[in-house]
Amino acid sequence: MPPRQRRRGEGQWALGYREPLNKNEENKKNDDGLNVRDRILGVYSKAGFDSIDPADLRGRFRWYGLYTQRRPGIDGGRTAVLEDEELDDRYFMLRVRIDGGRLHADQLRAIADVSSKYARGTADLTDRQNIQLHWVEIESVPAIWETLESVGLSTTEACGDTPRVILGCPLAGIDADEVIDATPQLHEIHDRYIGSPDFSNLPRKFKTALSGCTAQCTVHEINDIAFVGVVNDQGETGYDVWVGGGLSTNPMFAKRLGAFVRPDQAHEVWAGVAGIFRDYGYRRLRSRARLKFLMNDWGPERFREVLEKEYLGYTLPDGPAPGAPRDARRDHVGVHPQRDGNYYVGFAPRVGRVNGDLLHVIADLAAEYGSGQVCTTTEQKMVILDVPGERTADLTAELEAHDLQVRPSTFRRQTMACTGIEYCKLAIVETKQRGMDLIGELEKRLPDFDEPLTININGCPNSCARIQVADIGLKGQLVTDADGNQVEGYQIHLGGSVGGAFGKKVRGLKTTADGLPDYVERVLRRYQAQRGDGEAFADWVQRAEQEDLT
Repeated sequence: MPPRQRRRGEGQWALGYREPLNKNEENKKNDDGLNVRDRILGVYSKAGFDSIDPADLRGRFRWYGLYTQRRPGIDGGRTAVLEDEELDDRYFMLRVRIDGGRLHADQLRAIADVSSKYARGTADLTDRQNIQLHWVEIESVPAIWETLESVGLSTTEACGDTPRVILGCPLAGIDADEVIDATPQLHEIHDRYIGSPDFSNLPRKFKTALSGCTAQCTVHEINDIAFVGVVNDQGETGYDVWVGGGLSTNPMFAKRLGAFVRPDQAHEVWAGVAGIFRDYGYRRLRSRARLKFLMNDWGPERFREVLEKEYLGYTLPDGPAPGAPRDARRDHVGVHPQRDGNYYVGFAPRVGRVNGDLLHVIADLAAEYGSGQVCTTTEQKMVILDVPGERTADLTAELEAHDLQVRPSTFRRQTMACTGIEYCKLAIVETKQRGMDLIGELEKRLPDFDEPLTININGCPNSCARIQVADIGLKGQLVTDADGNQVEGYQIHLGGSVGGAFGKKVRGLKTTADGLPDYVERVLRRYQAQRGDGEAFADWVQRAEQEDLT
C-alpha cells in the first residue's frame, strides 16, 4: 500500500499554523485592521485617494465599513476578468452598523444628513439591519464619522474579518409575544467585544443574531452564531444556541449545540464561540474560512465539548429547542399591538431602496406619531414604534403618501435585492431596479395574489440576498437570449425556506432579465391552479412536475 498522505494544514492557529498562508492573512498579520482609522484621519483624508496604500484600500478599510464601489460602465461579463484596480472607482460604499436595528429619530436624521451631504442622497436598507451609503469620498470620511459618532452610531467592524452587526428583533422589549427581551445581552456583547483586538482578526466574517422574537425575524438558522429565546423545563427563560450557519456558494444551516444559556452567560458563550473560530477556524483558503466549515467537520457535539472545556471552563446544561416561527412571513410589516397598549407600524420601501430625504421624513414621522424610535429589519423594511392606537391610521396614510406601504402586496412585502452591478464590484447583473420593476409588474398581473412568497434577487453567486432560502431565488449571471446574444439574466432556485430546505435548482432553469416577469407570472399561475388547500409554494415545488417549473 502507498504511504498515507499527510493532510495539509488548514491554517488553524490552535494547531500551530501561525504563519500566513495567503495574502489576506499576511495583511492582517502585518497590521490590525482597526489601526487603519488613524491613517484615514491623519493621512488619506488629507492627501486623497491616490495616497491610499492598496493593502488598506482593499483590505483594512473594511474594518470601518468602507468598500470601493464599482467603476461605472463596466459590464458584468468583465467582473471576473478585471483586476481590482481596474474595477475600483474612486468612491466608497460606507456601511453604518445598527446593532439590533434600533434607532432614535436623531440618529436616523444624522444618517439622512450624511446621505444628503456626502453620498449624493443614496441610502439602502440591508437584510442585516444596516444602512449603506454610496459615492462617499475619502476626504469626507472624518466629517461623516464625527456626525455619526455624535449620536452614538459607528461604522467600526461593519465589514472585514470581524464580528459584524448583531441582528436583533426590532420589537425587543415591546412585543407582546416575545420569549425574552435580548436587548441587555446584545448591548453587553457589543460593548465588550466590538472593536476589541481580541476578535479583530478572525478567519473571515462572523455574523451574530440574538433574539427572543416568536416570529424568529433574525433568521437564526443562517448565522455563524445565534441565540434564540426559549423557556426550559424549570420555567427559566434563556437561549438555545445555534452555530455554523451561512449561505454564499456553499450554503449550510446552523446546528444546535443543545445547550441552555442563561442571560448572564450569553456574552461568555459568544466570546467562546468567536474564540473557537479565531483559533481553530480555517485560514488557508478564503473559500473555506467561514465557521460553517469547521462546524461541518467537527459536528455540534465536539464543538460544544471544546467550547465548554477550553473556553468556558464550565458545563452548560441541556436545553429545549425553540418552537416554530409564529407565521410564514417572519417579519414585522403592518399595524400590530405592543405589550404597553401602543402599536408598532411596519412598512415596506421597494427592495430596501430609500434616500436621504426619505430618511428625514421617516425620522420626523417617528417623532410626531410615536416616541421617535424607528427600527430596521432583516427584510430591508422599517418599523416605527410606540404609536397610540388612534394615530395609526394617520401615520399609515402619511407613510403611504411617500410610497412606504404599510399594507403592501406580497410582492412588495417579500422581495429583496442585493446592491447589484450599480455599485458592487462582485456583481454580474442589475438587481435593485430590476426588483422594483418586477414588483410593479407582478402587482399589475397578479393583483389578488396574497400567499406568503419570497423573491430574492442576487447580482452574483455570493447570496447577500439569501437566494437559496427564498421561494424564488434569482442568482445573477449572463445568459443567452433567443437571438444568441449574451444578456443579463438569472439562474432560478425554487422552493427554498429558512430552516426548511435550500432552493431546488432545476437543470437548465434560467431566464433573461427581460423575461423575468413572464417567468414568475407563469410559475405562480401554475402554483395557484395546482396547489392543495393551504399548500405553501415551497411544498408545491417539491411535488410539481419539472415542466410546471420551467
